[in-house]
Amino acid sequence: MRDLSNDNVVHVKGKNCEYLQFRRLLEYNGVLKHAYGLKPDNYRTKGKNLTEEDFNKAVNSYKNLCESIGVDYKNLVKPTQNHTNTIKCVSTLEGYVLGKDNKYMDTDGLVTNQAEIVLGTSNADCILLMFFDPVKMVIANVHSGWRGTFQKIAINAVDKMVKEYGCNPKDIICCICPSIRKCHFEVEKDVRDMCEEIFRYTNQIDNIIEYAGNKEGTEKWYIDTVMINKIMLKDAGLLEKNIVDSGICSICNSDLIHSYRVEGKGYGLCTAVVSMKANVIL
Repeated sequence: MRDLSNDNVVHVKGKNCEYLQFRRLLEYNGVLKHAYGLKPDNYRTKGKNLTEEDFNKAVNSYKNLCESIGVDYKNLVKPTQNHTNTIKCVSTLEGYVLGKDNKYMDTDGLVTNQAEIVLGTSNADCILLMFFDPVKMVIANVHSGWRGTFQKIAINAVDKMVKEYGCNPKDIICCICPSIRKCHFEVEKDVRDMCEEIFRYTNQIDNIIEYAGNKEGTEKWYIDTVMINKIMLKDAGLLEKNIVDSGICSICNSDLIHSYRVEGKGYGLCTAVVSMKANVIL
């Protein structure tokens, strides 16, 4: 299997699964545990027709990923994502969360200052953002598809960290997991126009949106949602040096990373997990 390591991420090939870790977050490895799981040990876990076999595969996938980095998968809290801009705080160990009874339904971001809680999100082209404030000891895990990006969920996450836990945006580190990139995020006029209307204030529309040409009678454009998130994070007060991008496109690397646009209806999901250890003072 190819190695996806670069200046910002390390590709770890473990016994039971393979995953990426951010070099910046590994600087806090004594207190912080994190990973972004790769194929094949991730399975489709979304939908009303989830079979018992699918469920068991998902549990085993999460278990392998969590155990690989030394956290308890039973402490995993994972929202039922629905392309919202909703961020919720997690205050207690609630065990493995998956299914219709999930109290985090229609939620796309979780925040906590509690040790041992494992925050999880999943993607198949969408952006996942892992946040860590090493001063206030707060973590967040956020799913930001293009709809969430247009709803500015990244700003909501930072605001939640500031208002609920007293974080200073200048202390917050945000790592951007593999996702679809501008080279492949092709949209039609309706999404293109929406993007321009929302983000015109940035004065960077010419960099965010690129004309892709007329394809089979339909005009198309490429949109850089990663760039949009970087702009929003800086607007929210994060320092540029604390915004760390994996730089990896899910479609360009679909042999290792799940992609809805490549896999179609039977798509799988990659999972990002982040957790803090107990009784550690930086």
